[in-house]
Amino acid sequence: MIRLLKASTVLIIILQFLSAKNILAQEIKENAEAILFESFGEDIQFSLKKYTLPRELKSEIENIVEQRFFSDFIYIYNIIKDDSSIAYGFLDNVYGKSLPITFLVILDKKGSIISTDIIKYREPYGGAVKNRNWNNQFFGLNGDSDYKVGDNIVSISGATISVHSVTKGIRKITILYEKIQSEI
Repeated sequence: MIRLLKASTVLIIILQFLSAKNILAQEIKENAEAILFESFGEDIQFSLKKYTLPRELKSEIENIVEQRFFSDFIYIYNIIKDDSSIAYGFLDNVYGKSLPITFLVILDKKGSIISTDIIKYREPYGGAVKNRNWNNQFFGLNGDSDYKVGDNIVSISGATISVHSVTKGIRKITILYEKIQSEI
């Protein structure tokens, strides 16, 4: 038997869902910004921009990396110290086995990785990609680097899908930066 809900009940459910979604988004933003302050000190400033990926560029990078972008946009932090841009942070998502993994890649102005961090890991398994030592192996890599899991990127037993997915996601960011650095 199908039970019909009153319009007010449906509205309450929708509002609760939207509220939970906003709280999660705020948590992700706060975690990303805490990492920026940890990395560069409290005396930095930053601006956050929602960058819409041009369709042709998106397709080109997806074909190179063999992984789709999670959505049609990413978030870019312009990190500023003493009135000058010193680095850029890219906040994006990739799919793990079935749920999104939110990650942050910080690049210097030349496009080399300063750090990578997992901001939100939602899968029940494979969370070892959050490990600082695993993320440190990306330091200094750029769009021209080799990102081959098992060669210069360490695989993690029990996190195979997450390792491959996050690695490809990080590589996409470095390639994207090379293509758009004059725009940001």
